[in-house]
Amino acid sequence: MDLLPADTTFDVRDRGAAVALLPIGSFEQHGPHLPLTTDTLVASTIAVELTTAYPVFRLPPLTISCSHEHAAWPGTVSISATTLTAIVRDVSSSVQRAGVSTLVLVNGHGGNYVLGNVVQEAGLGPLRTVLFPTEPDWEDARTDAGLGSTALSDMHAGELETSILLHALPDVVRPGHERADHVADDRRYLLTRGMQAYTESGVIGRPSLASAEKGRAVLASLVRSFAGHL
Repeated sequence: MDLLPADTTFDVRDRGAAVALLPIGSFEQHGPHLPLTTDTLVASTIAVELTTAYPVFRLPPLTISCSHEHAAWPGTVSISATTLTAIVRDVSSSVQRAGVSTLVLVNGHGGNYVLGNVVQEAGLGPLRTVLFPTEPDWEDARTDAGLGSTALSDMHAGELETSILLHALPDVVRPGHERADHVADDRRYLLTRGMQAYTESGVIGRPSLASAEKGRAVLASLVRSFAGHL
């Protein structure tokens, strides 16, 4: 799977797509079995699937975002919410000048809370901005794919993310995910205490339930859900 666009300027001109996709990931710990780039890989994979089904213009991903709750683990790198907002706004201005009428933020990291505010504010301007997938989109995908865990229990590096990568990029999934389950449903102080208050491994979820077939079904469901946002 080619996660970076290979279009030439002539390809983009001839396609004339009015909708641009901006995958937004992160660079943060995902336990012992998934790479630091997991959220970027997930967001980019979703964008690739959408590109095959809809006439859209796929941008390269943003690979570092707001991962401050994972700072206790080696390798995690973050930018501020203010910086992420500024980057998205700059990209928005640029694609609008290039003739795009809608920018879709394909978000792969749940900690990018600020993107909801960015989309709200963008609704007052000339460029239509969409955040995808939303929580209901993810819930529909879980149901459609028959995932055994809930969104509450399967927060990080669990069944959902592991399944998507087992399907799309199986070589990046390390052995041992079958034994990496850790559940911590009561995380009421997460924003102030960070992930380290609830997990030693960095996993909160049940990756033992993951499968490539579930990952394929999740992506197919998200492709269907995207039609409503358009």
